[in-house]
Amino acid sequence: MQKNSIQTLSNLAIPLKSKGRFFKENKTNLRTDFQRDRDRIIHSTAFRRLKHKTQVFVNTSGDHFRTRITHSLEVAQIARTLARHFNLNEDLCETLSLAHDLGHTPFGHAGEEELNYCMEKFGGFEHNIQTLRIVTILENRYYDFEGLNLSYETLDGLIKHNGPIYKIKKMNTILGKNFFKKKINLLAFPSLEAQIASISDDIAYNSHDLEDGLRSNLFKLSDLTDLPVLNNILKKNYKKIKYFSNDIVTRQIIREIINEMVKDVILNTKRNIRIKKINNVKDVYKSKSSIVCFSKKMKLFDDNIKKFLKEKMYFHKKVNFKTNYGRKIITKLFTSIKRNPKRYFNIKKYNNSNLERIICDYIAGMTDRYAINLYNQIK
Repeated sequence: MQKNSIQTLSNLAIPLKSKGRFFKENKTNLRTDFQRDRDRIIHSTAFRRLKHKTQVFVNTSGDHFRTRITHSLEVAQIARTLARHFNLNEDLCETLSLAHDLGHTPFGHAGEEELNYCMEKFGGFEHNIQTLRIVTILENRYYDFEGLNLSYETLDGLIKHNGPIYKIKKMNTILGKNFFKKKINLLAFPSLEAQIASISDDIAYNSHDLEDGLRSNLFKLSDLTDLPVLNNILKKNYKKIKYFSNDIVTRQIIREIINEMVKDVILNTKRNIRIKKINNVKDVYKSKSSIVCFSKKMKLFDDNIKKFLKEKMYFHKKVNFKTNYGRKIITKLFTSIKRNPKRYFNIKKYNNSNLERIICDYIAGMTDRYAINLYNQIK
């Protein structure tokens, strides 16, 4: 291992050397196991497609709104900060953050809901499980195996970054295989690295959705004064509006929101580690609740932001008009492709899969732009 790759991690961290992969591979002296995982994610087709997939605003709405790829990069930045503070496995945190949304459909959560409806009789659809299909089956880049052959620790974090998995039957139905029966304990809590990736996702999308909502004029800074924590930040920055542009003041406010949330996570996580007597990785897995989380006060603030964004942004007629159009596209594509699948792909190539799951994979992998263009060809 190169000298600059060697670091002493906390006892709570996933070690730099992985427990292994489903398919054995030769080691390299150039990168750690988790750097290899991260690089495989970055070089994947599914990751590149995130550039043209909706975060909130459909990708054609403007150049400066977040897409799934910019969101994933922002999650990774926050996760690396937290991982470094706790001396955890930063490469694993980054990998999980970059990969967590690989399974998203075009047109964001509206697209996911519509595709799940189309697949209701065929096992359903869920973007987190689709991420697993991508990294274990659909990304084909190697001679010796399907998927990316990521480490057990990375797969564990991707499966459980939101907590233990209890709907194991649904997961196996969508995956088409029971990959994780003996290798991963689905009922245990995930690593601290996975928990950090999860809460970084919360911090990133709440703060940046606020910024995108303000940029699009769906609401104003003055509409945010009823939110605790945020009101104090607003008061401090309001006086700057007469000296600086609204854009600069908004960006400063978003910076401070992220900073406050990150500081809260650090303080509350330290408290949880102490109270729960977490001394090693085994203690993390045995925990009965999340260790990396907000304080009660910040959790209330987080919930209030979500509620505010739901009312003012996610259900706004300007946003819904385009996402409802996206729903229409998903349904039309599913029914049209099912009617004549040979027009779109080689059926013989997928002789061990059911037709509906093949169509689901195809649509889920589309970018907003590709889905719109294909819809315009067949409508």
